[in-house]
Amino acid sequence: MLKLLLLTICTIGNIISIQAFPYVRKQSNIFTITADDPDPDTEELYTDDWDYKLKQNRIPILTNLYRNHTLPPTANGSGRLLWELDQEKSTHLPQFFDKALKLLNLKQVAYEIENSVMSKVSCTACKAGAGLLQHYIKTGRSEKDIKKTIYHFCVNLKIQSPRVCEGITELFAGEVIYVLGKVKMGPDEVCSFVIGDACGDIYNPYHEWEVLFPPVPKPTVAETKIPEANAPTFKVLHLSDTHYDPYYMEGSNADCAEPLCCRLTNGLASSKETAAGKWGDYRKCDTPKITVDNMLQHIQETHSDIDYILWTGDLPPHDIWNQTREENLKTLKDTVNQMSSMFPGIPIFPALGNHESAPVNSFPPPYVTTPESSISWLYDELDVHWRKWLPSSVSNTVRRGAFYSVLIRPGFRLISLNMNYCNNKNWWLLLNSTDPATELQWFIYELQSAEFNGEKVHVIGHIPPGHSDCLKVWSRNYYAIVNRYETTITAQFFGHTHYDEFEVFYDKKDLSRAISIAYVGPSVTPYYDLNPGYRIYYVDGDHDKSTRAVVDHETWTMNLREANVYGYPLWFKLYTARQAFGLDALRPQDWDELVTKMTNDPKLFELFYKYYYKASPVRPSCDIACKKKILCDLHSGRSHDRKNLCENIESRIDSTSNVSWREWFYNTISVSEV
Repeated sequence: MLKLLLLTICTIGNIISIQAFPYVRKQSNIFTITADDPDPDTEELYTDDWDYKLKQNRIPILTNLYRNHTLPPTANGSGRLLWELDQEKSTHLPQFFDKALKLLNLKQVAYEIENSVMSKVSCTACKAGAGLLQHYIKTGRSEKDIKKTIYHFCVNLKIQSPRVCEGITELFAGEVIYVLGKVKMGPDEVCSFVIGDACGDIYNPYHEWEVLFPPVPKPTVAETKIPEANAPTFKVLHLSDTHYDPYYMEGSNADCAEPLCCRLTNGLASSKETAAGKWGDYRKCDTPKITVDNMLQHIQETHSDIDYILWTGDLPPHDIWNQTREENLKTLKDTVNQMSSMFPGIPIFPALGNHESAPVNSFPPPYVTTPESSISWLYDELDVHWRKWLPSSVSNTVRRGAFYSVLIRPGFRLISLNMNYCNNKNWWLLLNSTDPATELQWFIYELQSAEFNGEKVHVIGHIPPGHSDCLKVWSRNYYAIVNRYETTITAQFFGHTHYDEFEVFYDKKDLSRAISIAYVGPSVTPYYDLNPGYRIYYVDGDHDKSTRAVVDHETWTMNLREANVYGYPLWFKLYTARQAFGLDALRPQDWDELVTKMTNDPKLFELFYKYYYKASPVRPSCDIACKKKILCDLHSGRSHDRKNLCENIESRIDSTSNVSWREWFYNTISVSEV
């Protein structure tokens, strides 16, 4: 994760006073996007006139079908847990800044950044750092001096070890300094942009934009039908967030003070309790090769009838201070080759994660063309490796922005989006966040063409659009697109969070009407406090009345603790959605009703929370604030909009919870102290 970088920046001011250049004009005979141009001299630098109206691929990818999949039973119950009985029970800072920064609760800031849960504490730290770094840049500090300052803050405030601080500084400073040298904007605007609504909903005309829709009326919305029973289905594997660590070492220190442990460089463990297990670890450790190999072998043997695979990104490990382009490309090549050899002849549809770039989260838009900054080093290689499964017709968009559109079967299309253009940790978006790479306008064009052709569409990506890591303005535009094309988009699939969850989308004009569902698949990596896992979907298949909706899904996992104790993992089906939650179907309204039930039924929420952590025996307890956050996330397909999307949920939880006077007082003090 990028978390260490943001913590350092929030603390020391790597977010400088910035002013973006928003002027982008995109013109065609259908769509036009314009913004007021505050500086005509910047027009050439940020103009992006790519013609997104490409000829659609009309040849279906999927030809060899397994039509007669046996669906999971729908009776009430849950998956058997093998361990169920057990688990159910040197250079100093200026004195003024030194004192001021000590007042900030850096532990809380670190926790919030690590978990993408921001509050006013992180906002305060962000603004303090922005003001300090703004002073350094205005006084003409050199890049060398700024790097030295970043390093010393990181070390002296004990944010991380010296080697991690050094790696972060060298890997990220050049990019950050370049961006900060091109833009001008105050700390309030910057921190609101990066952190979101926890730092105030500050209007910023440089980052306000809207996509335009074609002048085609929205089709009449009919009631969503339950897929026909016993109809043909597709069986779909969803893998996400592998975070394969080639340097994982059994017996190494799993309890280190760095962002990633369980490696040779962490040294041997001082005790049995702190030693990394053979198959992985619940602490901040990624996936060893032996576990990836075992999982894929299990999938190959257990699910030999898979029709196609969704692969939603994040392949490299979390050693973000120590990565190179060459290392990440090797991980890409090795994992693609492994997937090809393990699943020959099975189409695989990949999406790009935020960890594939080096440095992490760095995805410059196409107008950044200098060799040292351009992202072509990654996108060109994606095109080469993804060509194992994708047609040559997608090369244009993959090389431009790592997104594409393919026809799976006649009348059934898949669109893969690069969600890093909504990533608020992608510093390049501070230059201009207006529809980077023209991706959303292309997305509209593809959806409109699909609507004209009577196609249903599945959307895949990495960062869920409702997650706090997704820019508010981008998420708002995406939400509008899903609203317009609700009769065309029948399912969405994402990863990134590592949890087993979902996001419900609602009618913008009637927030009581659910219109779409985004499935957030569980991670393969146990990072952290998690069991490894993967997802199987059953999708309405080829027949005259097919809805192309997800009929049911099941999550598979293994107990990492038992695997390390007994020497071998046992993968098993943890639960199936309809069976576990008593759902008639998996329509958007069914998921919406489940969220409502969980606000009032503690036992139902506890069941969901167990599955949310893939039944990890070390999952933390979940208090009222935790419950509110999780249920709000399920209710939010639009990021940074808790006020509109979550007030009713939170009030229902409050009305059914017995909050003690002491807890109320503590929560009040915690909020007021910032």
